[in-house]
Amino acid sequence: MTNLIDGRAIAQQIHAETAARVAVLKSRGLTPGLLFIRVGEDPASQVYVGMKEKKSAELGFHSTTRVLPETTTQAELLTLIAAANADPQWHGILVQAPLPRHIDQTVIYAAVDPAKDVDGFHPVNVGRLMLGDGGGFIPCTPGGVHELLIRSGVALSGAEVVVLGRGNIVGKPMAAILLQKGRNANATVTVVHSGTRDVAGHCRRADVLVAAMGVPEFVRADMVKPGAVVIDVGVNRVPDATTKSGTRLVGDVAFAEVQPKAGLITPNPGGVGPMTIAMLLANTARAAENFLGAR
Repeated sequence: MTNLIDGRAIAQQIHAETAARVAVLKSRGLTPGLLFIRVGEDPASQVYVGMKEKKSAELGFHSTTRVLPETTTQAELLTLIAAANADPQWHGILVQAPLPRHIDQTVIYAAVDPAKDVDGFHPVNVGRLMLGDGGGFIPCTPGGVHELLIRSGVALSGAEVVVLGRGNIVGKPMAAILLQKGRNANATVTVVHSGTRDVAGHCRRADVLVAAMGVPEFVRADMVKPGAVVIDVGVNRVPDATTKSGTRLVGDVAFAEVQPKAGLITPNPGGVGPMTIAMLLANTARAAENFLGAR
């Protein structure tokens, strides 16, 4: 079917735009810098940070990864963040989750300078998003979903949007982005969660359904209105004896049965995932532009 939203292609569009912005910054004597901080040896974190650093180098950023041992204390991590906040070579700082259990993630995110918080997790940037203040940074995954919708020509003004999941990383900021009064938003947003009665009933009303619950293949065909736009944010590992690893990755949407019913749908992988890195680097370019403008 031709109803796929190609996240890889749209991410490449954004990367090209970001590379052009980086070239302009370099012509003005500034190379944008992005510091990745990883604590411990979580395999998924190693892969994610590696992908982000590789793409940042391709686009012309100055980037590096500081890898700290699992035993790093919260105080030691805060000291590193404070030094990075004060270092003018770094315009963006990303602390990769998950962190070891003895480190309070909320405290760490709040320690990053809001002007360098290209993940969009600092309370100042969260507050700016809620207030409709475009001066802050928007979290990369919901920001990427928004770009997918805009660049796919989805009409959002007045649309019924259902967001499955109320997490701080995707669900809440996604709702905040889409309900703002303005261009490419102005939707009527319902956030569905574990305490919601008649989840399926809410979903069947949606013109746009964003699934970010972290439940494998939760959204079935009978939960989707014909012609709806379906965005699958989920990344879930499930058993599969036919694979070498014994597992496979699936989204929050039962793709094979939902695709024929949807108007537009993101594949998984190849939908939302590539957009997260694209938005991270676009945010970092903007952070460098803000730094240059403030000098």
